[in-house]
Parts: sequence; structure tokens; C-alpha cells
Amino acid sequence: MWGFLMFAGAAWLAVGWAVMRLEPIDIAAVAGPMILFGAVCEMLRALAGTRTWWLNAALTVIFGATGAVLMTTPDSTYATPASLVGWYLMVRGAVDVAVGIMTRGSDRVWSLIVTIGVLETGLGYFSAGPFARTADLIIVTLGALAVLRGVADLVTSLRLREVAHTMRKNVLELPPERSAGLTGYTAGRTDYESTPSRARHRAEDASDIPAVTPRGGTGEIPGATYHDHVLRTTADLDAMLLQAGITGPRAGARHAEPADLPAVPDTAEGVTATEIAPAGKVGDDGKTAG
Repeated sequence: MWGFLMFAGAAWLAVGWAVMRLEPIDIAAVAGPMILFGAVCEMLRALAGTRTWWLNAALTVIFGATGAVLMTTPDSTYATPASLVGWYLMVRGAVDVAVGIMTRGSDRVWSLIVTIGVLETGLGYFSAGPFARTADLIIVTLGALAVLRGVADLVTSLRLREVAHTMRKNVLELPPERSAGLTGYTAGRTDYESTPSRARHRAEDASDIPAVTPRGGTGEIPGATYHDHVLRTTADLDAMLLQAGITGPRAGARHAEPADLPAVPDTAEGVTATEIAPAGKVGDDGKTAG
């Protein structure tokens, strides 16, 4: 989805360059499609699955209605196009400011989004006022609108691409210790399946009936897998370590306390003066403490 949004950003920049070459008579015919294109961009943002998708979906409806009104309302003056373009800029700018501040803890480009929102809001306020009633000012406003939206969409598309790449990398790549374990397990399984026959494991049944290995050899329990072989080998290793006296603490095991510890006196009289004397001082019995 980030690719479509990047294409939309590039299209906005192209529109911003082309709109500056408009004739005054073409302003009303161009402003409506520009607002509708803004509605399409909001739909792309909603489909991207961000946290504010519902807000972008609402803006899609609002801007779609604004563009439709602008295209279907004939006006010999520039008051209607200027006011509706100003409405679009003020709403879009306010949303950019709100979203930028809301995501300032997780998005490192939030300040750029807030700056774009402030510029859009100020430009919309100017366009909706009584000052932007000439063709030249409306053309400049439309060009600035396209440039600001182009920058915003390009930045958003790059951030979506970065997030998608990071998520895919975290899913596909294992930690070093897990990767090493998986490599060893895979290599052992390959060797296990490629060996035609092996001597019967001593923990297996000592029956004289030959068992079929995965490759057609003999000497294995029928249906035994490499995982079963690993479990049996691990159990034998634990048994040999136990016979050698090499044991470790088990989960939930209680440590035995030494039985030769001296008894703890119940009263202060049981402690000698030597034991309670400060370090470097001589007790009553003439011995130096500490």
C-alpha cells in the first residue's frame, strides 16, 4: 500500500507544478478534481491499516462531498472555489497537527507532519478569507496545496515502507542462538535421514524382528523419527551424567542445609565479649576483636 501512496505523492508534486500554469478560466474546473484526488489519497491511507484509519475514512467521505459540490456548483466568481479549497486545507491541516502530536512518541517525523499541518491550516484560513478573491492568489494556493500534500504523502509512504520492512525482518530472522540451534538440528536431521542403516539404539527394543528405517535400512524402531532419536540420545546422556555423579539443581528442588553449623545462642549472654567487641579493641579476656 505504501507504493500507491508514494505514487500519489509524486502525482501531487506534478499537479503542483502544472497548476501554476493555469489560466484563470480553468480554476473552477481544476479545483474540484484536486479535492477529489485528495479524497482518493485519504482512502489509500485508510486502507494502509494505520491506527487512524477511521479518521482517514471519514475524511474520504468529507473531501469527496466537497469535491463533488465544487464541480457541480457553477460560479462566475472565485468565491466558491476559494472557500471550498480553504475548507479542505483547514480540515486537512488540523488533522495533520492532531495526528502528529498524538504520534510524537512513536514517529520520529512527527514534527514535520505538524509543520505541514500548521502551514495547511494557515493557508486554508487565508484562502477562505476575503483576501483570496483573485485568480492569481487562488492559483498560488492550489499550487501550495499540491506541494504540501505531496510532501506529506511521500513521507507517509516511506514511513509505511520502513515499518513493513522492520516487521518482515523481525518475523523472518531468528535470534543468533535460535538460528544456531536450528542450523544444527537441520544438519543432524539431514545426516540421520541420509544414513542407510545404523546399529540399534540400546534403549530400543531388543527384538530380533528387523525394523525399517526411513531409507529402507534396518535397526530402528518402526516409525521412529529424528526427533525421537534426539530424545533417546538426550535421555542416555542424562543417565551417563547421573552415573558419573554430575548432577545439577532441578526446578523446585530444595537445597540441603549443612548439619555442622554451630547453634545460635538464644540470649545475649551466649555471645562472648570477644565476639561483640568492636574491631581493633581488646575485650575483657585480653583478646583483640576483629
